[in-house]
Amino acid sequence: MNWTAIILTLKLATLTAAILLVIGLPIAYWLTFSRWRWKFLVESVVALPLVLPPTVLGFYILVAIGPQSPFGRFYASVVGHPLPFTFEGLLFASILYSLPFAVQPFATAFDQVDRRLIEASWTLGVSRLRTFFKLIVPLSRAGVVTGFVLSFAHTLGEFGVVLMVGGNIEGETRTVSIDIYDEVQAINYIGAAKTALLLLAISYSVLLVVYAMNRKVWAPWPQR
Repeated sequence: MNWTAIILTLKLATLTAAILLVIGLPIAYWLTFSRWRWKFLVESVVALPLVLPPTVLGFYILVAIGPQSPFGRFYASVVGHPLPFTFEGLLFASILYSLPFAVQPFATAFDQVDRRLIEASWTLGVSRLRTFFKLIVPLSRAGVVTGFVLSFAHTLGEFGVVLMVGGNIEGETRTVSIDIYDEVQAINYIGAAKTALLLLAISYSVLLVVYAMNRKVWAPWPQR
């Protein structure tokens, strides 16, 4: 079992989930409470990774951060090396790829908060920022946990985006999914099975947390 790939994957998933928690909460708040008539355009962009093939998304990310792009040239001039095929590039791609898995549960939970409580807080002179952290987020904690856990779990199983943006560099961008693929290619089914079983156990445990917290936030089955 390739523990280097396992540790790197857990590190990638943890950082991705943590960053999405920071940037996903304000995005979800805006999508929930904004009255802009064209906000469905932003909603569509956020949800795009749900339907876009990972290789296609990975290709566009690779072009966007490559050395020929303005962003890629700027990053290389500041840091001293290109962004593609590095852990940082892989993290950037993972954040974009898992964005809807964080934002949608956040927004669903925010939408379930009683608007009368929010308006009462504003009427009492509490700022919008303080209302958000003291009222909305605590009442939406199940959705916040769900978004964090789902983005973590989704990052664990990345393959197409990882391969396109990060490649297969041992200790740098070689994740568990890439390692399993390499083991199968090498006809080492026992090694692949051991790693796959570990990934299955982690993923299932993560889903248990989600459904134990609140099935109403992100549930594929109708509630009875």
